[in-house]
Amino acid sequence: MSGTEKSKAHAEQAKGKGKEAMGRMVGNERMTAEGRAEQAKGNARHAKEDVKDAFRH
Repeated sequence: MSGTEKSKAHAEQAKGKGKEAMGRMVGNERMTAEGRAEQAKGNARHAKEDVKDAFRH
């Protein structure tokens, strides 16, 4: 497992959640969508690392 990649995934997810929340607060649909996209990207990175871990063991 690459701890660095997993931590990047968690950071990306957190950043996306923050951006989505800020977008909702100010009523900015684009920022909300960008936040959701960043969360999805973080989820994909995390899933990729989980698959790599499964094949290593």
